[in-house]
Amino acid sequence: SMASPALLMRVVASAYSVAEKAATIVRNVMSAGDLGIVEKTGANDLQTKADRLVQMSICASLARKFPKVTIIGEEELSTNEVTEELIEDGHCEEILKKTCPAQYTGIKEEELVIWVDPLDGTKEYTEGLLDHVTVLIGIAYEGKAIAGVINQPYYNYEAGAGAALGRTIWGVLGIGAFGFQLTEAPAGKHIIVTTRSHSSALVNDCISALNPDSVIRVGGAGNKIIQLVEGKASAYVFASPGCKKWDTCAPEAILHAVGGKITDIHGNSFQYNKEVKHMNSAGVLATLRNYDYYASRIPNTVKQSLVP
Repeated sequence: SMASPALLMRVVASAYSVAEKAATIVRNVMSAGDLGIVEKTGANDLQTKADRLVQMSICASLARKFPKVTIIGEEELSTNEVTEELIEDGHCEEILKKTCPAQYTGIKEEELVIWVDPLDGTKEYTEGLLDHVTVLIGIAYEGKAIAGVINQPYYNYEAGAGAALGRTIWGVLGIGAFGFQLTEAPAGKHIIVTTRSHSSALVNDCISALNPDSVIRVGGAGNKIIQLVEGKASAYVFASPGCKKWDTCAPEAILHAVGGKITDIHGNSFQYNKEVKHMNSAGVLATLRNYDYYASRIPNTVKQSLVP
């Protein structure tokens, strides 16, 4: 008989189904019309009913199956009021068929940390920019992002009635990433993707120094990494604090699984162990290819302003 799949593959397979359930919740909240918006620290830091329900669904569903895993979500919520209809206990068979990379076969539940952003791009969600929105489930081991699931609940939403809505992207270091067509940005073009709602003089100075051919401003870290792996942008640059571990963990795993690179503005790797501070206070620099080209052009004034 076949050995049962390694824990990591079971966690990723479950996270895939949990993310699809999350997407359904996101779409249902939107179509019901009452987003239940709450300002957390201000007008650019919002939480909706979707953020709350999705986080409860993801965290409760994964905790029920993998009780010893540490799960850290963006929203501060009690998990007491989780109703049974929020629980997803399915898994993606396709993922279980893949061979777990040898270095991850011995992982124990208590060694994993799962970083959850229930709705990345909340501000865009409230403004109807639905293609910016992602659900992020990142899986870390020994402080490193090793697997991730990104769901885009509204992928294809502009294709009109009858089009299949939403997609789920997943990846594991050593296996690769799936659910999209890996494409490189046009050679010789410097297309920068950056923040839409958190701009500042520093953010803009940094981008100008890179002398870009064009700048794309979109919401959501998950969405920006997708722009890189689909060849729509050549670098994701954000010279500001503000991004958190749950924004970068899943996207980092997907990007690294296809040979890309993400760091802070100084070139430091992000750490994802459970004790780590949540803020990526020294910004973000990410590329699918040509990381060194962009890293070498970040001005020292920008670096000095951003303390890791």
